[in-house]
Amino acid sequence: MDERLSNNRPLIGGHRPATTSLGTREHINPATGKVQAVVPICGPAEIDAAARAAVSGQKAWQDMGGAGRRDALLRLADLVERHGDELVRMAALEVGTPVSTSGKGLALSWIRYYAGWADKIEGTISEPIGARGLAYAKHEPIGVIGVIIPWNGPLVAISMTVVLALAAGNAVVLKPPTQTPFVAIRFGELALEAGIPEGALNVVPGDAAAGEALVAHPAIGKVSFTGGDSVARSVMHTASDHLKPVALELGGKSANLVFADADLDTAAQMAATCSLVPLSGQGCVLPTRVYAHTTIFDDLVERIAAQAKAFSMGDPLSASTIIGPVIHEGAAQRIMGVIERAKSDSGGQLVAGGKRGQGDLAAGAYVEPTVFAGVAHDSHVAREEVFGPVLSIIRFTDDAEAVAMANDSHFGLGAYLHTRDLARAHIVAGKLEAGCVAINGMLPMAPNLPFGGFKQSGFGREGGRPGLEEFMQIKQVMLHLP
Repeated sequence: MDERLSNNRPLIGGHRPATTSLGTREHINPATGKVQAVVPICGPAEIDAAARAAVSGQKAWQDMGGAGRRDALLRLADLVERHGDELVRMAALEVGTPVSTSGKGLALSWIRYYAGWADKIEGTISEPIGARGLAYAKHEPIGVIGVIIPWNGPLVAISMTVVLALAAGNAVVLKPPTQTPFVAIRFGELALEAGIPEGALNVVPGDAAAGEALVAHPAIGKVSFTGGDSVARSVMHTASDHLKPVALELGGKSANLVFADADLDTAAQMAATCSLVPLSGQGCVLPTRVYAHTTIFDDLVERIAAQAKAFSMGDPLSASTIIGPVIHEGAAQRIMGVIERAKSDSGGQLVAGGKRGQGDLAAGAYVEPTVFAGVAHDSHVAREEVFGPVLSIIRFTDDAEAVAMANDSHFGLGAYLHTRDLARAHIVAGKLEAGCVAINGMLPMAPNLPFGGFKQSGFGREGGRPGLEEFMQIKQVMLHLP
């Protein structure tokens, strides 16, 4: 057992229950395949206790006023920065994210940005049509927000959801999966240390039973869910029974269009690094399908393959490691199944990777950075979200074909394009059916930029003022004058 992961009891109000209603589960280190902790599993009973604690916690949080909430969130950011190395190591142990590629800096930028919003929430004043008087509209917190985050990047996911809800004046019941409870629980502890009231942030690690109870609980005013579309349908179904709003940030299969006039050094580095390295390819907005113009196709494939082969795969706690394991052995086997299928039915050629970790890495959930070139646009590997370090490269002949293939997907989270032609850049960006488009680079995931998807990639936004307003409601007040 790893002592760094031993303090993993849920946080409900100011209480840390020693036992939970659904018992415990062994937590496996994805890098070693060995048990490293025993994790309590929360269920409906803990969700109910957390929701009730959140109701009183929200009142105390609201009473602090905008300036008080701002200062508490800024203190929280300072604590996250001070304990950053600890949080990064925890992520390496629970997810397998290499310490060299942690999202600590990104998380800090989101916390500090939304701390700045906490005392700047404004409304509007107007003269009503057809009446004598004065009307004003004000933004108010919804109350208690249920937040369900995925396992792939807990600290960033928390900073892009929980922090926004807190800045808007809400309390939060956070349900991380039992695969990755450690960073979330430590974040909750730091929130208390920062002066955020007991109950304003509750952390209850659980699985399907806890998630369903959270969505259905009458004290939960809105649900923010990040994850896959199949679970999202269940969330929406349960929420609809209670007429409860939801915000969904779902999967993606982001197209990356490389035109003949692109800077190939930049395009190849971005295509390889941004699809295979972050979270070992387990990210929703990564550019996992490249469409390359036929005139530069072979050159681009050669450059991308060379990049992929050069990435160092190893112990996520080592500063020299670029690629860590995927989340668990089951995921590794699933990804290898996709790779084996692509070898036979994609019409493409395996140009990099395609194997499990060897030698000292054989016991962990390692999958080599894998690249297929020349695959068919309609093949399984080119169309479905792999959620692993697998990149598909597809050939196109003209702009119209590239855009048509990019849009021929039920996903619409991100899209990318590489060109030196300014007119083409704006024209193509306007035609791509995605909530976020980046030109000649990766999406920065900056906190001031609204982020979210089209089509089956969800709805609602994180980032900027729209992200704050996801967790607020508008009240109109009318004053009649004689």
